[in-house]
Order: sequence, then C-alpha cells, then structure tokens
Amino acid sequence: MIETLLQPFEYGYMVNAIFISALVGGVCAFLSAYLMLKGWSLIGDALSHSIVPGVAGAYMLGLPFALGAFFSGGLAATTMLFLSQRSKLKEDAIIGLIFTSFFGLGLFMISLSPTSVNIQTIVLGNILAITPEDTLQLLLISGISLAVLVLKWRDLMVVFFDENHARSIGLNPNALKILFFTLLSASTVAALQTVGAFLVIAMVVTPGATAYQLSDRFGIVVILSVAIGAITSFVGAYLSFFIDGATGGIIVVLQACVFVLTFVFAPKHGYLAARHRAKRFSAPSLKTTSKKISPSMLEQKSKNISVDTGVPNDQFI
Repeated sequence: MIETLLQPFEYGYMVNAIFISALVGGVCAFLSAYLMLKGWSLIGDALSHSIVPGVAGAYMLGLPFALGAFFSGGLAATTMLFLSQRSKLKEDAIIGLIFTSFFGLGLFMISLSPTSVNIQTIVLGNILAITPEDTLQLLLISGISLAVLVLKWRDLMVVFFDENHARSIGLNPNALKILFFTLLSASTVAALQTVGAFLVIAMVVTPGATAYQLSDRFGIVVILSVAIGAITSFVGAYLSFFIDGATGGIIVVLQACVFVLTFVFAPKHGYLAARHRAKRFSAPSLKTTSKKISPSMLEQKSKNISVDTGVPNDQFI
C-alpha cells in the first residue's frame, strides 16, 4: 500500500511536476488574495486569455513561450491600467475590451500557422512534459515573484485598501499597481504551463475566494490562500499519476471542492453558520420584545407622553 502511494515519487518527471505545481499554485494564490480584496477577479481572466497571442507568436518565431506570454500579458495589463486612468470607461468594459481583443488576435495568429503552434499546450497546459529549461524558467519566475510579494505585501495592501492614505504616507500607488500587474502577468505565464490558458483564472481567483470565507484579517487570508493554492496544486499533480487525467483539470476541481466545503461549513461566514445565526436571532428576539413591552404599556405611554417632545399630551394641546 505504502509502495503504491509513493510510486509517483519514483519518477523524476512526476517529482518535478508535483513541486513546480505547488510552487506556482502558491504564488498565484498569494496574488489571489489581492484580487479578491480589490474586486479584480475578472482581471485575472483577462490576463489569462491575453497571453495567448504572445504564446502563439513565440511558437511561430521559435522563441521561448514564456518570453512571448510575459510580453503579451504585460502589454495587456499596461493597456488596462492606461485606459482606466485616461478614459471614462468602467473597469468591466475595459477588461472585456482587452480580453476579447487579445484573445481574438491570438486565435487569428494560430489560424495563420496552425502547425507551428501547439494549441493543446496553450489551452490545457502540460506540466508533465516540461523540459529542464522550462523548469528553470518557472522556478525563476515563481521564486522572484514570491520574494517580491513577501517584501512588498504591506505596501500593496495599503494601496488596495485606500490609495489616498497610501499617498499620504509616501507610497506611489501607480508604481505599486504596475508592480502588481507585472507579478500577475509573470504568475499567469507560470500557471499557463501548469493548467493552461483557460484554467489560469481558477488559480488566481479560487484560493483567495476560499480564504475569504475563513477569515476577516487580510494577513490570515493571505496565509490561508497560499496554503490552499499550494496544497491543492501538490495533491492535484500527485493524483494525476493515478487518475491519468489532465493535471490542470484535477487541480482546479480540487480547489473548487475546497471552496464548496468552506462555503458550507466555514465557522463564521459559511452557509450553515449564517442559517444558525438567522434562526437564533429571529424568533427569540420577537418573544423577548413582546415580554418587555406589552400593548397596554404602549397605550398608557401614548396617553401621557408626546413622542417628539416628551411633553404631557394635555399640556401640549
């Protein structure tokens, strides 16, 4: 039994896939907490689809896919930030515009040279077949992103909470936003190899959404989000050896299951806890109120005291 459970660790490619998935999942989950805090979950979706033309272009030119994806994602993030500051469009309109434009461009580029572009790798990812060069790229991207987040997490938190307060204490909100979008683009590129372009949105949204069900303190939310992202990615890659299914799909399904469990059973914000509070404060409160103030008391009070002035009614008249 134990030998069977340890079997995935006997293969180098599985060990590589398991630990790379956990690292990438943890970094994406770190960013997920900020996306939930700001309500920018759709930005993750836009970036995950905006990197498609960069990946297609890199494949067509024979360049590393990470280089093209990072360039395309950074361009999309910069364009969204520019339009949000220089136009009257709302954020959802800007996100929809960038998402469709970049994704349409990517599909057009793929149609021009379908043989040179591995569409399945872009859509589904292939963490089990990454080369040593790709592994080094993912380690560098994830390691640098994680280090920057650890150093700047407080500054980013202040900017995401209140930009005016951030300026008053000497922070530069625009520079920190650019830094965040750069890290998000880099992490999206890393997650592309793990779960594919279509499922990257789950990696940068679900862990943070799950953590917000469990705590109201942002520091705790970050820790929980990273733990959820890393553990589910680790377990998902591990289970893919036995299930023989798409690694990205298994990881996302696991994260969705954890979210459902927390949504139902979270001690403070869960569905069952909310129903319990509603039952506890509905009927008993009515009974207590009826015992403390009877109709006869209200009638006597209305005869003697004016509601607005407190002057006896006979004097008021």
